[in-house]
Amino acid sequence: MGQVFENANHASVVLEIIEAIHENASYLSEIDGATGDGDHGVNMNKGFMMAKDRIEEGMDFAEALKILGRTLVMDIGGSMGPIYGTMFSKLNKTLKKAEKITKEVFLEALENARDGLMDLAGAQLGDKTLVDTIYSACEEYKKAMEEGKNFGECLGAMSEGAERGKENTKNLVAKLGRAARLGERSRGFLDAGATSCCIILKTMAASMQKRLSEE
Repeated sequence: MGQVFENANHASVVLEIIEAIHENASYLSEIDGATGDGDHGVNMNKGFMMAKDRIEEGMDFAEALKILGRTLVMDIGGSMGPIYGTMFSKLNKTLKKAEKITKEVFLEALENARDGLMDLAGAQLGDKTLVDTIYSACEEYKKAMEEGKNFGECLGAMSEGAERGKENTKNLVAKLGRAARLGERSRGFLDAGATSCCIILKTMAASMQKRLSEE
């Protein structure tokens, strides 16, 4: 059957994502300060650390994603609360159906999260948002899967895609959010949301890779 990721007892993946955001909070606010109001890292850290207190180590992976998503929507607000809340909720809705998550199920979850973000934010590829990160991550994951790569290799491809999508936001002009007011002057800077999304997806990929099992 190949590699699978057990849903049970893997809240630790979400806790590692929370820790990565916590460690990068100042960096994210610094990036945001170049084109926005400089509070992206502060807001993200606040919401993610709040969720950390509600997640228990032995919980299922999908359940921990649900708690993180709900916390961001209910307790953070702003623009990033609903956006990331949607992303984690969409991942949960697909993954909670599977005791053993296969590479196919994970692709479905990733694509649902991407589509949910695009619907909510009205963002398209090239608008200089986190959609650029998750879109590229999805495409690379799917390509690796179509090439017959195993789950771990697909996660590696997702990580590379996320990095590429994030880096490409430097070349783009912001179409949405506060940065859009800068017009052409927003070019040359990373997008803060694309950067936090990249941290989340790369941490998730690395953490899941360590915990894959053979069936």
